[in-house]
Amino acid sequence: MSSHSRPLPRLDVGLGFILLCAFAAVLWLAGGASRADAMGQVLVRTAAFAILVALALFGPRPAFASAKPVTWLLASAILLAMLQLVPLPPALWQALPGRALFGQAAELTGQSQPWRPIAIVPGAAANAAASLVVPLVVLILWGCLREDERRRLPGLLLILVTASMALGLLQFTGSVFDNPLINDSIDQVSGTFANRNHFAAFLAIGCVVAPVWAFAEGRKPGWRAPTALGIVALLVLALLLTGSRAGILLGVIGLGFGLLLARDGIRRTLRHYPRWVFPALIGAIVLLVAGLAVASILADRAVSVHRVFENASVADRRENALPVVLAMVKAYFPFGAGFGGFDQIFRIHEPFDLLTYTYFNQAHDDLLAVVLDGGLAGAVILLAGLGWAVLASMRAWRTGARTGARQTARLGSVILLIVVLASAVDYPARTPMMMAVVMLAALWLADQRDAAGQRPLPATRQPI
Repeated sequence: MSSHSRPLPRLDVGLGFILLCAFAAVLWLAGGASRADAMGQVLVRTAAFAILVALALFGPRPAFASAKPVTWLLASAILLAMLQLVPLPPALWQALPGRALFGQAAELTGQSQPWRPIAIVPGAAANAAASLVVPLVVLILWGCLREDERRRLPGLLLILVTASMALGLLQFTGSVFDNPLINDSIDQVSGTFANRNHFAAFLAIGCVVAPVWAFAEGRKPGWRAPTALGIVALLVLALLLTGSRAGILLGVIGLGFGLLLARDGIRRTLRHYPRWVFPALIGAIVLLVAGLAVASILADRAVSVHRVFENASVADRRENALPVVLAMVKAYFPFGAGFGGFDQIFRIHEPFDLLTYTYFNQAHDDLLAVVLDGGLAGAVILLAGLGWAVLASMRAWRTGARTGARQTARLGSVILLIVVLASAVDYPARTPMMMAVVMLAALWLADQRDAAGQRPLPATRQPI
């Protein structure tokens, strides 16, 4: 071996990190669907419960000191989902708002009423409660990680986004990938997701993760800088190919915040160059991204842009259904209709002028759907979560500290912003993959330490 050669970096990781990487691989493969009958749900939840058993037998004791707000929010959501499955006496159940129709049907058919849970569709509510095992596993695995292992998580997330993006680009070339684990459409560019809007939100998250991963505080970017630039360029191209109109806005937000978060790292890297180099580089990056977008449009490949100007029949249907959904919220408030049962419950209230050959599977506004499903308690948990995220984000962005923990806290706040905006018009957080990403982002946002020596990203020449 040459005296100038360097030994390969030693990858010293514990059981928690190994299990998290394995779970991430399962989520990438099977966690892109939200439907309860998708085969991937079985694989994801089996892996999640297996990890819980492995941690209980062999894992270290988790530490949640920096994640108390996130822990309480998740515990509240799980408790509410479980309470909706507690059976109630027939008289009490029929006295709940929105249940009179079922009592009338029972009288007409002469059937006696059994004890029923608050959830009108108990099977769907049980599925919703079981789905929360995904963020629970991510939370527990986070608590089992060492500080140096947590620094590798942005790189792990970027790998997942990049791999999904690569699959999406292959789909656009005409390659057919029929994933039996998710209910995807082979004629859509949706990567490892069943829905192109959810895929676009995932790509937008990658647009903000890549610059932060490349220009971490106190580290020379080296090969990471050109790698991140190439990934971002491909992410923009993939966003244009998805056909997601909301994805365009989310991508712009991700790119803007990504450059903002990487600004200090880029400036520090270029401190020995003339002052004009920094704005010139930023301008060149913007021109590169804009050039890719224009070239895609001129080549008739920007499906997302084309759909903005097409007949918005789907959007019109969602707008027409909004008054019905609002009426449903009012009808079942304050106890809610039960998690997961929107499809069946909407059919009760669906007017004839909205009937088509397809069904309306979700409210396409998850913020509103939480209130519909969870009632007053769901609204309180939602507002508490949003309120905490806003306050924690203000703390992360107002501080003058330049520690790595602050950078990833800001990264977490941007990811949560992207998911919240996407959830206002769709339901990405119902997929196991996005559940895990939301939990990871919330943990980053909660973990705001001021110690300059504690950085959430690897130092130079450390593995991802």
